[in-house]
Amino acid sequence: MQGPNQPLNQSCCCYIHCCRNDSRDQANLQAVAGTKQAQPEGDRTHIETALRESEERYRQLVELCPDAIFIQRGGKFVFLNPAAVQFYGGTCAEDLIGTFVLERVHPDYQALVRARMQQLQQSEIPAPLMEQKLCRLDGTVVDAEVTAIPLTYQGEPATQVVLRDITERRRVEAALRESEAQLKLDILERQQTEELLRQQSQRERLIASVTQQIRQSLHLDTILSTTVENIRHCLESDRVTIYRLDGSSQGRFVAESVNPEWPSLLRTTMRQAWLKHYLDQYQQGLVSVFVDVQQAEFSPGMKRFLQRYQVQAGLAVPILQGQKLWGLLMVHQCRTSRDWQAHEIDLLQQLAAQVAIAIQQSELFQQVQQLNAVLEDQVQERTAQLAQALNFEARLKRITDKVRDSLDEDHILTTAVQELALGLEVRCCDTGIYNAAHTTSTITHEYSDSLSAVGQTIEMTARPDIYQRLLQGQHLQFCICDGLLIRSIQNSSMILACPIVDDQGVLGDLWLFRPNTDTFNELEIRLVQQVANQCAIAIRQARLYQAAQAQVAELEKLNRLKDDFLSTVSHELRTPMSSIKMATQMLEMSWDKAGKLVSDPSDRTSRYFQVLNDECDREIKLINDLLDLTRLDAETEPLLFTAINPHCWIPSVVEPFLEQARQQEQQLQVQLPAELPTLHTDLDILERILTELLSNACKYTPRQAAIAVTAQANSEFFWLSVQNSGVEIAVVELEHVFDKFYRIPNHDPWKHGGTGLGLALVKKLVEHLSGTIQATSQANQVSFTVQLPIAPPRLAEVL
Repeated sequence: MQGPNQPLNQSCCCYIHCCRNDSRDQANLQAVAGTKQAQPEGDRTHIETALRESEERYRQLVELCPDAIFIQRGGKFVFLNPAAVQFYGGTCAEDLIGTFVLERVHPDYQALVRARMQQLQQSEIPAPLMEQKLCRLDGTVVDAEVTAIPLTYQGEPATQVVLRDITERRRVEAALRESEAQLKLDILERQQTEELLRQQSQRERLIASVTQQIRQSLHLDTILSTTVENIRHCLESDRVTIYRLDGSSQGRFVAESVNPEWPSLLRTTMRQAWLKHYLDQYQQGLVSVFVDVQQAEFSPGMKRFLQRYQVQAGLAVPILQGQKLWGLLMVHQCRTSRDWQAHEIDLLQQLAAQVAIAIQQSELFQQVQQLNAVLEDQVQERTAQLAQALNFEARLKRITDKVRDSLDEDHILTTAVQELALGLEVRCCDTGIYNAAHTTSTITHEYSDSLSAVGQTIEMTARPDIYQRLLQGQHLQFCICDGLLIRSIQNSSMILACPIVDDQGVLGDLWLFRPNTDTFNELEIRLVQQVANQCAIAIRQARLYQAAQAQVAELEKLNRLKDDFLSTVSHELRTPMSSIKMATQMLEMSWDKAGKLVSDPSDRTSRYFQVLNDECDREIKLINDLLDLTRLDAETEPLLFTAINPHCWIPSVVEPFLEQARQQEQQLQVQLPAELPTLHTDLDILERILTELLSNACKYTPRQAAIAVTAQANSEFFWLSVQNSGVEIAVVELEHVFDKFYRIPNHDPWKHGGTGLGLALVKKLVEHLSGTIQATSQANQVSFTVQLPIAPPRLAEVL
């Protein structure tokens, strides 16, 4: 299959040739059939078969052809292949059959097509290939290659036309022509660009060279000489020079590169008056250009000067230092006049800017040289200050460490005055402590090479000008010249007074004395202030510590008195309570023998006896608990170690509580692992611990809730746990459950009451066995876990 842009005369010649051959075959066969009807029947059948095969080949060829093929007869479409229908934008051949062919030809080509059609009918020779514009059914115009051949269609003369859409090819050809024109323009532009780039590269190399000289050297003469030499060779001029304005009536040429054929301007002068008409122009950065000195509008003096040095054409660019005109960069052509190019002027302006930078760097270098000596002095002075600051920092750290490590106020102040006196090399350093009313200052500590003033009390009202500022937290440096003595050493001394102050107020002050010819510098004052602040913090801490120690001693004394009181009261109450208990029991037995006591719970007398017995038991338990706590606090209770089998011992302790749990509709369970080691501890104490925990669990567990006793162990520890559900203790309450006389409010569903000593006693007993106890509560459950060593440390002592 041929491509869409292949010329029609190459791609479709085979179709035209085949069509012509098939047409001739058809005509010949018809002639033979008409003239030789008398031939045998077999020959006629053979001819008809050949004719049908030829027609079928022709039909298939046309139908499958990718180019548009149609047949016109009498100027109308009579046949279109599918490609022709698609070419004209139809949906089927019936959209075009019967319509005039010229209706589908662009109006500009209709006359030409009509003439070709007539010529084709007359000559019966295939029409040559022609490009024309055709119209589709939707009105769009397309370019097409057209060729046509005459033929006989259905027994009448007709024309077969082959079309190919060349719209895309036309577009590509136009684009190629446009691209070719653009390519020529690009080549020309590239040549121009290359020339500009060559010139630019040359300028950049020159600028880079000058810039490198500026960077490598700070000597202005060297930089200027190199610059003018490079410019002269680059511009191929006769002379390049730099003219400097010196602020007077005369300016001079300070750098030059000149062809040996021409006179030199170096170190000559030129009157600035000759340039007065151009100074404002130069000040604004504008350039002066003259192509021919004879036509230039210069002053007579300027013209004579230029002619004397044979200048024919020139270019002058200002060298600016900020807003100040420093001088001019000049280029002279002496051999002939010269038309200066824009890129030459631009190059000179850029180089003038670089020269301005070099001049500025050189001037800065001279200033730096002048400042070096001053900076050296300042560096030495600063180094000394830094060394002093580092020394002061180290001393401050040493003083801070000493005063913070001590809670003794005397030691704190002694350290402060000694370290300051030695570190600042003063004649004396002392500290005064103010009274509570801030009316007097007493010298308590001193480090001095003269008579001591320790113990001296100073009335603040004697020097309100000093103490008012100190009380406001301000330091001051002064000399006392009025003769009013505060300290004996004050005469002929420079004094630095600094308050010892914190956020709570002024505690005292630090005074330092040195000869009145020496003042305290900023670093020294800052050091004294920081030491005073550290002293204030340390003094507050020392005083708080002393106050706390006194409070602790007082609390310990009160606690001992309380314990002694409770022990005494418990001992004193134990005997009467035992007597009351015995008397109650005897009275109950007597009434029972006399028949006056009935077992009915509703009987008032029985209830009275029950209340009396319960309260006696409660008070006796409270007294016993208090006495046990007293003995445990005194650590006088000996331990009787016994080997205990947990599997036998725990159920025996739990058994008495099973009935109570059943009556209260509680579930009491014992959960023990199969293997538990033998526990060595005091059996009575451990039994009392478990009994108290079980009693506490039964007391605070509601109906239908569960109580579980569990145990675990490893090679070192034994854990015994009592858990009860249906109740939960808040976190804030858990922190106090082991405190003496503490009872959790609203957690006693059975209203048994209690003394608040049970868990406190349990904790003491556990600690007495070298163990710990922990209370936890979560998910509506409370757990008390006791941890005991399998073999406590005291066991080895007993053995």
